[in-house]
This record gives sequence, C-alpha cells and structure tokens, in this order.
Amino acid sequence: MSDSSVSGDYFVIRALENGVQVIGMTRGAQTRFHHSEKLDKNEVMIAQFTEHTSAMKIRGKAVLYTSYGQIRTDGGDET
Repeated sequence: MSDSSVSGDYFVIRALENGVQVIGMTRGAQTRFHHSEKLDKNEVMIAQFTEHTSAMKIRGKAVLYTSYGQIRTDGGDET
C-alpha cells in the first residue's frame, strides 16, 4: 500500500458485548457499504481510513480509541 492510499490515523475498536458490527463505507458519488466485521466481547480491531473507506458505522456497545480521545457508542463511561 502506498502512502497516497492512506488518509487517516489508526484507531482501535473494542467490543463491550458480543455481536458488535463494524461496517466500512466507500467514498464517491454514492456512499455504499463495502466491508463488514463482527466482534465479540473484548475483541479488538485496529482500523484506518483509506482512499476507499471514508466512514465507518459501529453497531453495538463498543469503545473507540482515537488520537482525539475515547468514544463509547452507548455514551457511558468505560468500565
């Protein structure tokens, strides 16, 4: 992968329950789903935005660790 195909920092998604869905979405005139992963409790995924992935949708309880801080999908404090 060349540097030109990478457009973002890495971030980490940690599932807080079984069945958390991570859905990658494409760039372009139409936004489309292009990849999906399912995580079980305490599984971790390391992800990065690329020239093909411009957004991600997270379904279920999870914590995202980014260079901007932590984000919980349920809005609570991490336990």
